[in-house]
Amino acid sequence: MTLNHASTNSDAALDTWIQRETLAETMIPLIGRLYRENNVITSIHGRSLINQSVIDLLKAHRFARQIDDVELPLAETLPLLETLVTLQLGAASLDLARLNAGFKASGQPSLEVFLRTELADIVNRYGADERTSTDVVLYGFGRIGRLLARILIEHSGGGHGLRLRAIVVRKGGDADLTKRASLLRRDSVHGPFTGTITVDEERNIIQANGTAIQVIYSDSPSTIDYTSYGIHNALVVDNTGRWRDEQGLSQHLQSKGVARVLLTAPGKGALKNIVHGINHAAITDDDTIVTAASCTTNAITPVLKVLNDRYGIVHGHVETVHSFTNDQNLTDNFHKGDRRGRSAALNMVLTETGAAKAVAKALPELEGKLTGNSIRVPTPNVSMAILNLTLENGTTKDEVNTYLRDMSLNSELRKQIDYIDSPEVVSSDFVGSRRAGIVDGLATISTDKNLVLYVWYDNEFGYSCQVVRVMEEMAGVHPRQFPALDEAAPSETAGVPAAAQAAPALA
Repeated sequence: MTLNHASTNSDAALDTWIQRETLAETMIPLIGRLYRENNVITSIHGRSLINQSVIDLLKAHRFARQIDDVELPLAETLPLLETLVTLQLGAASLDLARLNAGFKASGQPSLEVFLRTELADIVNRYGADERTSTDVVLYGFGRIGRLLARILIEHSGGGHGLRLRAIVVRKGGDADLTKRASLLRRDSVHGPFTGTITVDEERNIIQANGTAIQVIYSDSPSTIDYTSYGIHNALVVDNTGRWRDEQGLSQHLQSKGVARVLLTAPGKGALKNIVHGINHAAITDDDTIVTAASCTTNAITPVLKVLNDRYGIVHGHVETVHSFTNDQNLTDNFHKGDRRGRSAALNMVLTETGAAKAVAKALPELEGKLTGNSIRVPTPNVSMAILNLTLENGTTKDEVNTYLRDMSLNSELRKQIDYIDSPEVVSSDFVGSRRAGIVDGLATISTDKNLVLYVWYDNEFGYSCQVVRVMEEMAGVHPRQFPALDEAAPSETAGVPAAAQAAPALA
């Protein structure tokens, strides 16, 4: 190749990139307008486009190649958005990639006519939103509490759905409010808050991207009058883990303005442990206290379900390699738990986990079939579950990987299960993953009926996303999805060897 040819190719590549950037920049205000004015959430194969940068939009379009073998052209999604903003839509969740595929398959020459037909239930329904706004109170503002706050603020949209109204903490000193705001603003693991935060010390309010968060100081969950702050029928999310049974958590219901309680930890007794995507339909209007199980239970249960559905699980052992938590000591010191008194920053610490047994609360068919243990390791976030399973029906590495990849893209569990087969990924690559668990396909070991799977999970952020999904279920604020996901439809990737497929983006 001559120098002139190389220069020409380089210029052409740069020109193409600039053109794609321009299209993405044009899309951003349209996406924002649909979200804030119509309460319409747009995505590409489940990857949200809300509040994304130009580069994020380009990556989301590139992700589409995992399903359609080619990148989704921005020149096709931009007209979709331009038409959608003219249709006076009601609240919904729209998958642009699937809408685009449906339009091309329909043979309909008019994009507007196709969209009016496909979205007939929400066209000319501007301002119509069957969802009611639900006040949310975060009781405790630690690792999970602050991440929940970030997600709820990000999802605030036009003010419908879940509305973060307050946090409840014990006062830690004169500068407590400023320090709470600073911890929300800066995070050593998850990076800076996306937006602006101000503090109103006179009214004890933290304002984040227009969301006014009342800071309430209290030592008791039963004596707060939330109605005095304009909070009514609230969903209280207990992040403290201090109370895990019905008696302890019911203290929240004694406070004025509280309607329901969600615990961000495994519950004890007869409380429903909910793993969204698996048993969230078990939540009824009569359930005033629900738990969201643990991060590990959320990570492994969806994967175990699809494996049991397809191959049957005879028995198995779950070993979690888990990042250290605030429950452990940084240096050797007394701890009531075995081994947890030894330095978390210097040791691998063998400890117990109830996640394997907890799976049965969401999947009763696996009752008594799983054992589990955990090794705490000196990393601040992202963990791994190793599933060592004996199956009823044998399989191969390629077959089971193809199946799991398909589940991550085309099933009703695609918000819970992700799949990757990159040879270079390590734990830090999964910080910020919104999926409950990510199957590492290259690490899969299969010898007929013996299967070993490696499942990564962001035990902080991925779990928090699952908690928010449970909150939406309790509040009844899930937007309608278009096009509807047809679980019975054949997958576009069925039959393709997993080893031959590229890994999806870690969005």
